[in-house]
Amino acid sequence: MPYTRREFAKLTCGALPALAVAPAVAAYAQSKPGSVVEGVNLGTITYSYRSMPDQSAEAILRYVVDSGISAIEFMGDPVEAFAGAPRVSRQDRATGPDANAARREAGQKLTAWRTSASMDRFKALRKIFNDAGVTIFAWKQLSPDMSDAEMEYVFDVAEALGCTHTTLELVDDVAQLKRIGALAEKRKIYAAYHTHLQGSITAFDQAFAVSRANMANVDLGHYVAAGGDPMQFLDRFHARIASFHLKDRQTPAHGQGNLPWGQGDTPIAAILQRVKQNRWTMPVSIELEYDVPAGSDAVKEVVKCLDFCRRALR
Repeated sequence: MPYTRREFAKLTCGALPALAVAPAVAAYAQSKPGSVVEGVNLGTITYSYRSMPDQSAEAILRYVVDSGISAIEFMGDPVEAFAGAPRVSRQDRATGPDANAARREAGQKLTAWRTSASMDRFKALRKIFNDAGVTIFAWKQLSPDMSDAEMEYVFDVAEALGCTHTTLELVDDVAQLKRIGALAEKRKIYAAYHTHLQGSITAFDQAFAVSRANMANVDLGHYVAAGGDPMQFLDRFHARIASFHLKDRQTPAHGQGNLPWGQGDTPIAAILQRVKQNRWTMPVSIELEYDVPAGSDAVKEVVKCLDFCRRALR
């Protein structure tokens, strides 16, 4: 059911009495999106919108709904900014020996904030997204460099957002895989590891072996660019995939390019049909990573990718 401008303003402002809500979001009105197609849970990672000018959580909600997407993997920083995390200045991001002290201080401030943050604002953010028809199935902010307290915070946030898993880059250190997996088991929220060109049929063996809560957040487009067979990976490990990324990349023989959907070598239609036929429920994340054409923007291109998926599932 579509919201009127007044209803949406009440929804957002009512959920966040202590926070200022961007006027553009408070006034935004749109029918709820729906990206479950033929039983396949299509979504996107919010990294797809990195080229858009406003990277606030409120703006990202607008991009997601305008794309027709109803499920997301949320990149970490906008979520924390929404909840009031200390901002990182340009000086804090600088490189070189003179910037080391500033970076350490910024890191200490962020750690102190994380380990004392209330979950109320994260819960409020979940409500805004859910009420607009968008589920947050994963949050990407976990890192093996974090202290135990920071890791607990990440799982606290994931729970507050309603996530089934939290994502991070694939870790090689077995001790860290055990540490993260044990926490994931305790919290009953999966830790799902993401791969780039290191993805292979054996890449997740260590992670899977040390904990049943260690899962894959494999990128099947990168998998093709690394020379692998994504259908083989799906068939063997579908029960250990929390969610997966989809893009259209070329094989090594064709140059490994990242192309508009339908122009590369990723068997997108076959992948989606395999998920449909087996009634697998893991989310499929559209990841917009090819260059946005002149005259277009990330929202329009995500719409094209979603339309490609719809046609592939007919």
